[in-house]
Amino acid sequence: MPLVPTLSGLDRLIAEGGRRLKGRRLGLLCHAASVTQDFEHITARFKALGLDVRRVFGPEHGIWADAQDMIAVDGAPREPHTGAPICSLYGDAEESLIPRPEVLADLDVLVVDLQDIGSRYYTYIWTATLAARAAHAAGVEVLILDRPNPLGGAVEGGWIRPGFESFVGRFSVPTRHGLTLGEMVTMQAHLGGFSEGLEVLKVAGWRRGLYLDETTIPWVQPSPNMPTLETAVVYPGMCLIEGTQLSEGRGTTRPFELIGADFIEPFALAADLTALALPGIAWRAVYFRPTFHKLAGQRVGGVALHVTDRRALQPLRLGLHLLAAIRRRYGEALAWRAAPYEFIADRPALDLLLGDDVGRPLLASAPPPSAVDDYWRARMKEAEAFLVQRAPFEGYPP
Repeated sequence: MPLVPTLSGLDRLIAEGGRRLKGRRLGLLCHAASVTQDFEHITARFKALGLDVRRVFGPEHGIWADAQDMIAVDGAPREPHTGAPICSLYGDAEESLIPRPEVLADLDVLVVDLQDIGSRYYTYIWTATLAARAAHAAGVEVLILDRPNPLGGAVEGGWIRPGFESFVGRFSVPTRHGLTLGEMVTMQAHLGGFSEGLEVLKVAGWRRGLYLDETTIPWVQPSPNMPTLETAVVYPGMCLIEGTQLSEGRGTTRPFELIGADFIEPFALAADLTALALPGIAWRAVYFRPTFHKLAGQRVGGVALHVTDRRALQPLRLGLHLLAAIRRRYGEALAWRAAPYEFIADRPALDLLLGDDVGRPLLASAPPPSAVDDYWRARMKEAEAFLVQRAPFEGYPP
């Protein structure tokens, strides 16, 4: 099928010559995927347009996506095209996630261009929301250059329970939310009372049912372990592996598409998972050796995920079933992550990812598949309620 002609907010801004930003003092929140359709970075284009960029803000992984997960990013260097100082919004403390008033004081407009991937664990939506709230408090306008949700508009998962908010779920939305970054920030701004001065330059030509590779907007790796759209497709379920001692494939060429541990016999696990007959996925037994991160340098047994029908796929459901299957076969050899996770030390990482304290004890009990599905269906009831909540903020056709 031919690609649907589509223009990102950035491409639309450039097409109009950047005139709405001429003569304004700009802050720019961007990263490595903030590029035009011909792959030129936003900072180079803003320089060519003669726009006055006073400061560049970087999210987790930095503006060039060269920092690994949960690594504090140094804001010291200057951005090479504009010469503007870089301010990191992902440091070594939770306070670093919000821009300080003094770094906003000399700005008229904060421009935000971040490619999200449609999962609430992925921190760019929260960086953008917190920055927009801080800008509003400082009297700075916000212009979001929107980009498609690369996974389209489907929703999966449930609310975040009070007390389980974190940087992988700052506000209560389902795991897979189906909104663009611009829509998400707009919704949170209206709910939180900081929508005045917020503008979204929408994507032209995008419909909510489109995956990114069905448009003319190219995939550009937005973080070190999100190399392909296929990775993003499975991420809503496979990010749960971060809440365990299993390897999620970091340190390989297929992060989140390979999982394993030194105690797993891959052919037995692949057979167990195949017998579940989950829609849209096939499992292949593998051995791999991560070069860094968990189990670095060790021979690991596990499974590779192969998506056979991404529209039928239920990634959160498959992630839950994967953990339950490993627990049934290997018992307490499947251990949960105990170290602090995204600045939170008093809640298990898996609870933060799931947004409750129900899913982890259920998985720890080595539940039968029917119990896993009961939990997933209960969460999907909450997803239905979210569809009603998000409706007023939907800016794109089906």
